[in-house]
This record gives sequence, C-alpha cells and structure tokens, in this order.
Amino acid sequence: MARQADEQLVTARVTLPRRVIERPLRQVGRRLLIALGVLLLTVLIVWIDRAGYYDNADEKVDLLDSVYYATVTLSTTGYGDIVPRSDSARLANVLLVTPLRVLFLIILVGTTLEVLTTRTRDQWRLNRWRDTLRDHTVVVGFGTKGRSAIQTLCATGLKKEQVVVVDPSSKVIEAANADGYTGVTGDATRSEVLLSAELQKAKQIVIATQRDDTAVLVALTARQLNRGAKIVAAVREEENAPLLRQSGADVVITSASAAGRLLGLSVLSPSAGRVMEDLIQQGAGLDVIERPVTKSEVGKGVRETDDLVVSVLRGHRLLGYDDPQASPLQLTDRLITIARATYEPPPGVAQ
Repeated sequence: MARQADEQLVTARVTLPRRVIERPLRQVGRRLLIALGVLLLTVLIVWIDRAGYYDNADEKVDLLDSVYYATVTLSTTGYGDIVPRSDSARLANVLLVTPLRVLFLIILVGTTLEVLTTRTRDQWRLNRWRDTLRDHTVVVGFGTKGRSAIQTLCATGLKKEQVVVVDPSSKVIEAANADGYTGVTGDATRSEVLLSAELQKAKQIVIATQRDDTAVLVALTARQLNRGAKIVAAVREEENAPLLRQSGADVVITSASAAGRLLGLSVLSPSAGRVMEDLIQQGAGLDVIERPVTKSEVGKGVRETDDLVVSVLRGHRLLGYDDPQASPLQLTDRLITIARATYEPPPGVAQ
C-alpha cells in the first residue's frame, strides 16, 4: 500500500482549467434516463399491439416478450424469434419503433463520440499549453499561503493562465482548476512532478508548503531544474530560514514570526497594525509596489519624487530612503514605494 501511494505521488497529472457547464456524472445520468425512456416507450408500443406480433416459442407475446423485443430491436440485434405480423404492428415499427431505434443509437454513439472527442481535445490543449507556456509562475502548495500569494500576484496584473499550482492532493488541484488555474497533482520534491509543471521555463517560483523540510527539498529540486528563476519560499520557523536560503531560495518569509510581529504591533498600536495589514493586502487601500525610475526622476533625490519611497534597489543592493548613497537616483534604479491601490504602475513594474 505504501509503495502504491508513493507511485501515485511520483506520477504527475496535469489538469487544465475548464468551464464545466454540466457535471460528467449528471450528463451520463441524463442520457441514461433518455435511453430508458425510449426503451419504455417502445415496450408500451409493442404491448398495446401485442396481438399483432408472433412469437416462435409460444405464439403469444406477453409483457416480458414486449420488453425482450424492444431491447433487441433498439440494439439492432434482431434475433427474429418475435416478429410483427399484422399490418398495424408493421406500420407501428416503420413510423414509431424505427425512429426510436435511431434516437437510441444516437444517444449511445453520441456518448461514445463525446468521450473520444473530449480526450482528443484535452490532449491537444495539454500539448498546446506545454508549447506556449513561458515565464510563468509555479506555486507549490495551494493552502492559505499559496492562495494569498496567487491573489496578490493576480491583483498586480498576472494572468491566471500564467499560474501553475502543484499540490499532492487531487481535491486541492480540483479547487485550483475551479478558480481558473492549471494544476499538477504530485509530490513537488520530485523532479518529474516539477518538470510536468514546466518549471524549467518558469520565471518565478512560490513555495508555500505546510512543512519546512518539504520546502527545503522543493527549493533544492527547483534550483537544480531552473538556475535563473526567482524562488520565494515561506517557512514556519525562523531557524529554518538560513537552510532554505542555502537550498536556493532568493527570498524567505517566516510566516510564524511575521504573524507574531503583526500581532505585537497591533497590541501596541491597533491603528499601526491596521495600516500594516492594509499594506500587505494587495488591491485595497495602500499598496507596496516596485517600479522603475522614470527619466524625469533621474538625478533627483529620493524625497523629490511624487511617491513615498521607502527603499531604492540599485543592482543587488537595497538602499534605505535615508541612505546617502540612494540619492541621486539613477535610470537603472528601481523604487519600492507606497501608493494607493488605484495607482497604475508604469510599464515594467515587477510582479
């Protein structure tokens, strides 16, 4: 049993989001009811005019014989042991039973063709998805942290088509598909699973697993597959953050410590706590954004810009707003600013 469970985690299954008009089981049930209705109607037609039919076995047609005749007739089996003998029975077969037979076959053949067409269409969509996917975002874990990270990214302009969710739970992936995201079911510590998410072509990777040791293994595997992607990971315990950075993560967020600091700040100053909570909620109130320096800002000081600048990113160095080296601004700098949620960042703003 353990071996089978392990094999299920290794085998990755990619599911693309789709607009489900009607559930598959409901579709099959509806068609079965229609087919059953056609069968019952045919039985009724034969039973009403049973005197016009001849049975080679006992020359009489009872209810069971009517059901039998309707079944073999609609399925086009036609053994010939029960046949219409009177003119009325033959006319009923021509005008009523034959159209019902055609309808019955359409239901059966249509269901089969739809299954085959659906499989072909899904395979075509999957191949096209693999060929066109570039610079996307892979999110490992679709829990509270993963969902919040995706919502923040999408609020800043990232399209849902550019998000791939990886999670070992098939139910979680179904929920991700329902939200419009492509999902990969499998263990993200396995390179086969991450390759199924096209991680080697991803631009950024978000690791939001439930366990810190899992996050470390995912970061190691992801960094081996993609050397240039930005990896952002969350850990529960702050003592595990250095290990995750050594594993290849560019940014490590300590969820427990961050939540604790926010709680402490809210105790000391509820208003300050609300402001901080507003800042980390994208799309409402105030937002923290990263944007490039405009040409009109080149050569100016940090405090001479129209926005509230909190940091300046120069190369790989992050300079504070009060750092003497932050001014004057350079064209290659990027500014970390606080702006209203209605603020539209210039082209090239980091997501």
